[in-house]
Amino acid sequence: MKQLLILTILSFVTITNAQEKTTLSLKDAIKYALENKADAKKAQLQIENSEYQIQEVRSRALPQISANGNMTYNPILQLNALPGDFFGAPGTTLLAPLGQKWTSTAGVSLTQALFDQSVFTGLKAAKTTREFYQINNQLTEEQVIERVANNYYQVYVLRQKLALAESNLKTTTKVRDIVKGQFDNGLAKRIDLDRMTVNLSNINTQKQQITNSLQLQENALKFYMGMPMDTPIEIPQTEFEITGAAFSDSPNVSNRSEYLLLKKQEELLVLQKKSVIAGYYPTLSLSASYNYIGQGPQMPLFAKPSDGVYWSDFSTIGMNLRVPIFSGFGTRAKIRQADVELRTIQEDIKDTQLSLDLDYKNAKTQIENSIITLQNQKENMRLADEILKNINNNYQQGLASLTDLLDAENASTEAQNNYTAAVLDYKLAEIKLIKSKGELRTLLNN
Repeated sequence: MKQLLILTILSFVTITNAQEKTTLSLKDAIKYALENKADAKKAQLQIENSEYQIQEVRSRALPQISANGNMTYNPILQLNALPGDFFGAPGTTLLAPLGQKWTSTAGVSLTQALFDQSVFTGLKAAKTTREFYQINNQLTEEQVIERVANNYYQVYVLRQKLALAESNLKTTTKVRDIVKGQFDNGLAKRIDLDRMTVNLSNINTQKQQITNSLQLQENALKFYMGMPMDTPIEIPQTEFEITGAAFSDSPNVSNRSEYLLLKKQEELLVLQKKSVIAGYYPTLSLSASYNYIGQGPQMPLFAKPSDGVYWSDFSTIGMNLRVPIFSGFGTRAKIRQADVELRTIQEDIKDTQLSLDLDYKNAKTQIENSIITLQNQKENMRLADEILKNINNNYQQGLASLTDLLDAENASTEAQNNYTAAVLDYKLAEIKLIKSKGELRTLLNN
């Protein structure tokens, strides 16, 4: 029994330690996501892969060396018609076999490209591809930051609503107990007690709905962070101070990752067109080889001249020139296709510039409206709270009806929920504004 008790205590301690909450600031949440989210990791892997692509293209400009070997058995040698003059029989033709039953060759060959325009263009394209993936990684990180920040603030708002529901539950429970006491003493009607009970039940239901929504939203936040679902998290209140967002009359669109990515795609398409045009250029390469050949009536391996097998070496050095003359207009068609793709991406760039300008204008308008709404809701919340306190005092002194008290409580709850929703709208608008200025990474510095 003692051992069982000890094991139970140890298990409880282990579970308690495992359930310790992780306090997350927005900065911490973003850093965690950039280190653990699959999207961010895959973008990093693409950068790594681009280095290997550069190495692959660079290899085409380096010497290509290979070893080769073969062994051939000729069960029936080809007969060749030879003039009999060589064998002392003029005027006749003799059929004589040439070669040996066994032939074995081993050697080394080298090929070096001296001029190939497609190789030079390919090297430039590979380096540009690396830059493309670096920008894509930056864009991916910004998308991760935006999703984490949005979900982070939504979790906060739901926690605020849950805290408000719990506070209302305590307050309503106290009022219900007062009414129940009055009812027991014959000072209140049954309908008043029933109304308080229904109100309390509604608040309990609302609290449960908020709890469920909060759990779902926390799960979404953990997913976008790449965090295990069973990790408890805590969000500090200091994260949500309302500060005026900085405006800019003309944000630099060229700093946006979306724009930079399209410009880099344009560079790649220009190089792709040049690579196709390179098909019109001649190519020049150097080739060399050195080989050993063994011939005889038996397998040459490990055989000697005494066995009738003879080995000799030979080598070649050559220059290979290829001049394209006519390709059935295939190269021209490829060039025109590349040109259409290039013009298409240029139209995308123009459209993206307009879209990014629109994003900024809309974000600026939205946050201006959010600030006004936030100020109004804050004042409404203050007034509703003041009215509730006055009516509550009047009710306890018998100067206000239960209906007035319930209406004041509902108005106060609605005002607080509206303020909390206004905080969320402001924060989401703030993220859009920061994104429209290309400054999402500044959230890592807050």
